[in-house]
Amino acid sequence: MAELMLFRREADGQDVELSGSTVALEVELQRRVEAGLEQMLGIRFVASEYPTGPWHRGRIDTLGLDENGCPVVIEFKKGADSGVLSQAISYLSWLDSAHHEFEALVRRVLGPEAAESIDWRRPRMVCIAAGFSHHDRVAVKRLPERIDLVRYRVFEGGLLSLLLVDSSPVPPNATSSRRGRERDAAVESASAALAAPPPAGTGLVPDCLRDLYAELDDALTAWGEVEVAPLRHYIAYRRLVNVASVLFRPKREAILVYLRLDPDRVALEEGFTRDMRGIGHLGTGDLEVRLVSAADLEKATPLIRRAFEAA
Repeated sequence: MAELMLFRREADGQDVELSGSTVALEVELQRRVEAGLEQMLGIRFVASEYPTGPWHRGRIDTLGLDENGCPVVIEFKKGADSGVLSQAISYLSWLDSAHHEFEALVRRVLGPEAAESIDWRRPRMVCIAAGFSHHDRVAVKRLPERIDLVRYRVFEGGLLSLLLVDSSPVPPNATSSRRGRERDAAVESASAALAAPPPAGTGLVPDCLRDLYAELDDALTAWGEVEVAPLRHYIAYRRLVNVASVLFRPKREAILVYLRLDPDRVALEEGFTRDMRGIGHLGTGDLEVRLVSAADLEKATPLIRRAFEAA
């Protein structure tokens, strides 16, 4: 299992490893994550301790809507629980049967616009626990449901770490390989699967941008495991949260990449990078990078790397 190591620099210049621990009460973890849900996981809070009714006989820890409009069920375990996957599947089963109930809940909490934009194609389950068994991690790779296994630790000084240790693979019609021609075929397949007419962004990659996008895709998938999901209006590159969103502007022969980076930490360049805070746009990310050539992509590569290293 992946391990996160934290170190504190002492006055003498020596680095001392901090020892992580687990919470005393499960509700402590739940309340802390719920309070920072959007910042930590890119998920908007919808409900806490939500009952699933007499058939499923459960109470969901947290319900939310992620930054791509997908419904999310979150379950917390203060320790390691071998039953977490069966519980996850049960709750996702409830969600599949409760579309109208969930939509009504989202409409009441987040408003009608959020409710109308819910993407039911692939709801998510996020399991946050102190650890997961080997069998859990093997099983999640075999399940069709979209499940993220997230390991937590708390450290002195009020520090909390969340580490994505495993995730169910994305099916071929929702993602693609990491290389150009395979990516193109997957995007075409995902576009054809949409019930509505192909919208901007996730339809066929424009011919005029196909080669540049293939190179961009290589750059966006070069920094470890990443899920690539063609959505209704853009292509999301995500780990635990969206790290980059890609939109096409064929009339301008440009690709717009929105990165999860603080624009205040970037030297902005007119016509190349832009601070998008407070400016409505499709996709997620505060820094816009405009690509029209291979030279632009080369210049953008350090920014892409920074975004993925910070994710």
